[in-house]
Amino acid sequence: MSATQAALTQLLPLAGDTFDKNKVTPGLLGFLVFAALAVGVWALMKSMNRHMGRVNFEEAPDPAASAAPAADGTRAP
Repeated sequence: MSATQAALTQLLPLAGDTFDKNKVTPGLLGFLVFAALAVGVWALMKSMNRHMGRVNFEEAPDPAASAAPAADGTRAP
């Protein structure tokens, strides 16, 4: 038995009167994890925006597709 388990078994009866089983919240740890995830997503989006701004992409039309007519005489899209 670990020390944490022993402490919880000793302190659990003391919380019996104030513990509401219908009102369970994630608490401070849940908030900190959620905040860390939010900061991480914000940083990734900022980095992606910076990298996408550096991309210089101009697509040239395909000369072979526009010059060759289709089999039925129409031009290919």
